[in-house]
Parts: sequence; structure tokens; C-alpha cells
Amino acid sequence: MVIADNHDIDNAPRRRIPTWLRETAVLVVVALVLSVLLQTFVGRVYYIPSGSMEPTLLVGDRIAVDKMAFRFGDPHPGDVVVFRAPTSSWNIGYSSTRSTNAIAKALQDAGSWAGLVAPDENDLVKRIVAVAGQTVQCCDSQGRVEVDGRPLEEPYVVMDFPFVDDALTCQTAPQSGRCFGPVTVPSGNLWVMGDNRSGSADSRAHASDELGGTVPVDDVIGKARLIVLPPSRWGTIDSPSIQQR
Repeated sequence: MVIADNHDIDNAPRRRIPTWLRETAVLVVVALVLSVLLQTFVGRVYYIPSGSMEPTLLVGDRIAVDKMAFRFGDPHPGDVVVFRAPTSSWNIGYSSTRSTNAIAKALQDAGSWAGLVAPDENDLVKRIVAVAGQTVQCCDSQGRVEVDGRPLEEPYVVMDFPFVDDALTCQTAPQSGRCFGPVTVPSGNLWVMGDNRSGSADSRAHASDELGGTVPVDDVIGKARLIVLPPSRWGTIDSPSIQQR
């Protein structure tokens, strides 16, 4: 064995990191930072796992959600929004998507931070039907949802419970699963419903919880703008003006 003296060590050639490798590392870091910033503050793509918003949104659709939409304005009736489950009653049937393996879970959490893995939270998508101060109920003599005594125009509702019109309102003689309310939406909250009225566990299903089924605006993540996948479903998500003026 030959032991180099100090002179040999000082003059030993140093290995340099290739320029292409340094540049690649920088690009990866920049891309991750941009991904985190964009998905935290600007927008994110969400997967639709159920049929509660059919036919507007189908199982398997991926939608682009605008997180900036309500930073400079208020949510309006007709908007389709993604929100976090506001109370424990909304989490019934939901289970964590994280692995039970500690290492795999740590990798999933890191991927979520980088915007590569979905967050470990129960995010839901529904349509706003009424806002703070409004009173919502169902139904009028034609089976329509009413807000402040006026029926809504809801062309997107195709699937609903049957309604029998015998000149009796839901308040005096309930006729079907459509009936609910009246509920006055508290300040800072929203009343939301799925477009698939006969297959959506929305505000109606949580009317007995501490928020009366309403969703705080603070829990709204953003407004659903586009269907981005699959390609055959590309298009905007309408936010019609549903309340008569």
C-alpha cells in the first residue's frame, strides 16, 4: 500500500459535478417549488370518485379547480365548488388514502407537499344553491327547490326523487325524498347540493349536524372551472344564474 503525503493529496485532481447534472438538479428543484406554489395558491386537478354530480360530472372525470376564484369575490348560487368536509358527519364512509407502512406514508406525505400526490383529506364537490341569509327549502307545487320563496331554475338536475303534486306542499304533507327545510343559511356559510339529487349526500343529509348542513366559506377550496380528462369530456363547467331576480 502506498500512502500519499500531503503534497500528493493537495495535487490530486478533484472530481467536478458535470454541468448537465447540476443544471438538471436545479430544474427539478425549481419545478417542485413551482408545483407547490401553483397547487397551493392557484389551482389543482381533482378526481371525481362518485356520481353525486351527474350528469354534470361523471365518475372518473378530472376537473381543474380555481383556488383564486374567491380571493377577490364571493361564491354565488350556481357555482360548482370543491370544499373540505366541514364536520365529522361529512366524513362518514371516508377513509384515509395513506399507507399503513410508515416509510410509504412518509413518501406519500412528501409527494402531497410537492403536489404529486392527493392531500390526505376528504374533499367534496357540490353546487351552491343558497348563500348566507337566504332561506332554502323544497318543494313548491312543481317539486322545485325554493330560495326565499322563489323556485330555482336548475336545468342541470336530471336525476331526482319522484314528486307527487296533489296541491299539498312538503311542509304540510311530505310527498317524497325531495322534501327538506326550510333552512336559513347562517352568516359566512353556504347551502350546497349535488346535481344528482337522488344520489347525493349533500347539505340535506347533514341538516342535523352542528352547522345545520351548511358549509363555511372558509372551507371552500375553489371553484370548479374545467373538465380536463378524459379528452372526450373536455369542456367548461357551467355556473348558471339559478335564482330568479
